[in-house]
Amino acid sequence: MNRPPWAPEGVDMRHASPARMYDALLGGSHNFEIDRKAAEMGKKLVPDLPRLALSNRAFLRRAVRYLADQGIRQFLDIGSGIPTAGNVHEVAQAIDPDIRVLYVDIDPVAVAHSAIILRGNANAAALEADLRRPSELLAEVGATGLIDFTRPVGLLLVAVLHLLSDADSPAERVAELRAELAAGSHVAISHLSSASRPEDAARLGANAANVSRVGIHFRDRRGITAMFEGWDLVEPGVVELPLWRPESERDRHEQPGRSLGLAGVGRKS
Repeated sequence: MNRPPWAPEGVDMRHASPARMYDALLGGSHNFEIDRKAAEMGKKLVPDLPRLALSNRAFLRRAVRYLADQGIRQFLDIGSGIPTAGNVHEVAQAIDPDIRVLYVDIDPVAVAHSAIILRGNANAAALEADLRRPSELLAEVGATGLIDFTRPVGLLLVAVLHLLSDADSPAERVAELRAELAAGSHVAISHLSSASRPEDAARLGANAANVSRVGIHFRDRRGITAMFEGWDLVEPGVVELPLWRPESERDRHEQPGRSLGLAGVGRKS
């Protein structure tokens, strides 16, 4: 298997990566054959899976605009994935070019490609780190000098917490991050959910376990809402992806009542 020129040396091309599978579902080009096969298998199991990916990206863009409207001028995007159209820095810096954005991901392909896209952008950077070790991650974030933890931060945890198992204690990881953020900071979370379609969720979870070293963990509404403990939930609370403050019909990629994802935004008092 030949390594494409955009892939870092030593990257694992034998196992599918959630970030690259997501890129494949969105029609991106920074994925390997194993990722495309995994994405195709997922689509066979649940044909509307690409609409879920589009719905999640639409939520991300709406959340970034909302946080920028609340005065947030620095964003920490953990689990940022492969850059695609409508990235956080593009959306945020269209509002204010001085907004700072730091992308963090565990996938070296995602980080390498982000770094290429961000060349020449003094207010954005990419970092490889692991959400399962928040103290180390925050230390590396602080070392970049891009994020000032004495001021409010827009923490983005979009489509990443479902990659953590229950043993990884995702709600506790969110709490550890919250503890280090200034009052006025916000968090935006989206998470795959079994609430509306438990059978489809089970099929997709089993497929991910078969093709990737990283499992995907669909959680119910209670489990996802628990991740906002300590945050003041913004209206309309934890809802299906297309129902979080849609701006137009173009945001309704999924039929309400059938979304495989839940999302919400919280504020630290």
